[in-house]
Amino acid sequence: MARSSKPAPEEDFEEHILDTDVGDEMRTSFLEYAYSVIYSRALPDARDGLKPVQRRLLYTMDDMGLRSDRGHVKSARPVGEVMGKLHPHGDSAIYDALVRLVQPWSLRLPLADGHGNFGSQDDPPAAMRYTEIRMNAAAEAMTASINEDTVDFRPNYDGRETEPVVLPSALPNLLVNGASGIAVGMATNIAPHNLIEVVQALRHLLTTPTADLDDLMRFIPGPDLPTGGKIVGLEGIRDAYATGNGSFRMRASTRIENVTPRKKGIVVTELPYNVGPEKVIEAIKKLVQAKKLQGISDIKNLTDRHKGLQLVIELKNGFIPESILEQLFKSTPMESSFGINAVALVDGQPRTLGLKQMLEVYLGHRIDVVRRRTSFRRGKAADRLHLLDGLMLALVDIDEVIQLIRGSDNRTEAKERLMSVFDLSEIQATYILDLTLGRLTKYDRIEVEKEIAELRRVIEELDAILGDEKLLRKVVGDELAEMAKTFGTPRRTVLLESSGQTKTSAAPLEVADDPCWALLSTTGLLARTSDDSPIGAVDRRVKHDTIVSAVRTTARGEIGVITASGRVRRINVLDLPALPPTAQSPNLQGGLPLTEIVDLDAAPLALMTFDETGPGIALGTRQGIVKRVRPEHLSRDEWDLISLADGDVVVGAAVLGTGDEQLAFVTSDAQLLYFSASLVRPQGRSGGGVAGIKLAPGQRVVAFNAVSQVDGAHVVTVAGSDDALPGTQTGAVKVSPLSIYPPKGRATGGVRCQRLLKGEDGLLLAWVGDGPPMASATSGSPVDLPAVSDRRDGSGVPAAQPIAAVAGPPAAEPGVAVVTPSDVQD
Repeated sequence: MARSSKPAPEEDFEEHILDTDVGDEMRTSFLEYAYSVIYSRALPDARDGLKPVQRRLLYTMDDMGLRSDRGHVKSARPVGEVMGKLHPHGDSAIYDALVRLVQPWSLRLPLADGHGNFGSQDDPPAAMRYTEIRMNAAAEAMTASINEDTVDFRPNYDGRETEPVVLPSALPNLLVNGASGIAVGMATNIAPHNLIEVVQALRHLLTTPTADLDDLMRFIPGPDLPTGGKIVGLEGIRDAYATGNGSFRMRASTRIENVTPRKKGIVVTELPYNVGPEKVIEAIKKLVQAKKLQGISDIKNLTDRHKGLQLVIELKNGFIPESILEQLFKSTPMESSFGINAVALVDGQPRTLGLKQMLEVYLGHRIDVVRRRTSFRRGKAADRLHLLDGLMLALVDIDEVIQLIRGSDNRTEAKERLMSVFDLSEIQATYILDLTLGRLTKYDRIEVEKEIAELRRVIEELDAILGDEKLLRKVVGDELAEMAKTFGTPRRTVLLESSGQTKTSAAPLEVADDPCWALLSTTGLLARTSDDSPIGAVDRRVKHDTIVSAVRTTARGEIGVITASGRVRRINVLDLPALPPTAQSPNLQGGLPLTEIVDLDAAPLALMTFDETGPGIALGTRQGIVKRVRPEHLSRDEWDLISLADGDVVVGAAVLGTGDEQLAFVTSDAQLLYFSASLVRPQGRSGGGVAGIKLAPGQRVVAFNAVSQVDGAHVVTVAGSDDALPGTQTGAVKVSPLSIYPPKGRATGGVRCQRLLKGEDGLLLAWVGDGPPMASATSGSPVDLPAVSDRRDGSGVPAAQPIAAVAGPPAAEPGVAVVTPSDVQD
């Protein structure tokens, strides 16, 4: 066919042009872009603490069945599923988010389990085709009950799939793992926290909605960073908790030791959050090459999977290590700041949240999730009960049912006749018609009756939860406690309220050999007073700390640290930071962690002096052995005080003042025994001690101490379950005077000091000592103890929060000053 050369009508070439103001168009397009970045990419939801890509990854892995009890798959599989169905962005951004879920130095509680090279603090990960991934148990807790109508779903970007608006999130992920992101016009930066502490605060807020910030900070004193280290100065943390904005300084954990027989060095064991060792090495090399930092001869990175981070900075002879360490903190990333800007989405709007607001938003979400889950399960149980009620009617008159069905012309007629004759619903009639003959036996009838009874009981329990707000909140609290028990770990980051000065004046000539006190706290901080002022009248129950051991010494003297392994490690008092006169309170402001001063093979129990003229030291072991030994000032740094049997450890140590003290044992089955120290003959260091208390089979000693006088001494016992994770169980506490218990001879069985109730397997912790007792939590914050009870075998009172340590007032004269921490028992 020939092409026509006739021109098209003029109206076909008419143009339709819409005039638009450039400013309006730019403004509209920019707002749409900003909205997309804020809501779809950069900011987490305050309920589950996840950004959209993280939420889509966890939901997709759950939907693919990549759970912790199944094998790993190539990381490219979930990345491809997320990109194709839910996340309209590039695979590199999705894989980067997946990698972060695996890294333990990025998240306080990782949400994925990976095989392969997922990078380091300095190096990027391998490509997703080389790594493998699956969910871990924590990720499963985030998605648990998602198929029980607990959260809303919405269409994906093309309307072909659906995705959850938020995850059920059985874990308070926003606070535990923190968040960071940069949007358009706003950003977020939230520090990670300790799961156990967050759960304690949440449970307290459930029972006391009017709790203020000070109440909550008793449970959450500060962030707990994945890489450990120290936080120096808590003022910015309180500001951040109050307003959502604040900052704090992070400092590396270091210790000064002899790296060679003739050289000292600085060993870095923990770095600030998001700081890798290579960054530190590079910064130090630049400073040394520019001659801005002197005294460093070499730096080695000895980090491996077994020892963890270990950065060794060798120093030249003639330089003071403390001065160089201060320059490193000042000029390198070994000290850096973290700015908290707690911005998250609440009801679809970005808001800056304080600590209480973040906790309240999460609790509101969990209450709604549990309510919806309970309603869903109640509906499922009611539907099943409805079917079984109809089945029971048919089984009672089974002959008539069979005759009715056989007399019907078709299935429709049989269903209608069943509904009419037996007053059944259509669902019940259909269910009966679908039954097989094998379901008509007597055994099946009995099973149906049991199932009906169980369903009625379940429905009654679910109705009770739905009808009682207090019971609903209790369910939420119990589930949070289970999460803390399952996934909780001890605090890694040390909190220092003061400036944390680590310069300790190593052997300066201007320091006189004046009398002072050496102090050891619950959180493992060591310090010395600047003079010999009495500290016996100072209240030990202060914020964030409790003194557990205090000995009188001199500034140039030496003291020993007694450990659970029965060894003593000598340290110089001059290496301890001196507290200024205004800070001589038991919170050890400015103290140093014990691990930065000396390496220990076991938990520290007490401090001691090397006074060979005194009555000596009393030691008590887990297997009920007691020993008195006089200290010896040996030439080496560490030696044994007792020869322990296999499996035995020292649970308590007491520095005796007169030799007439009473030695007290408390066992795991709540038996107490005390007798005079004069009944124990002193032995040499190689001695193994003598029998102190007779133990029942399977029991152990949980506390040992010495008291100067029975009158005025107290006994503190905490009972609970042995299966609970340490630090998650509050336990039942009993405080009683020691005088109500009769003394008995050495190597006898003692008397009962607390009655164990149902669910209490034994004592979790115990203490016997002079003066009124003081208790503290893992974070060092004080825990209120119940009133003194005069009942010898009375039961305990539930504690406000888990107790980590108990101590009495420090002795004004050399004598007893010791506590048995719970971590020595296991």
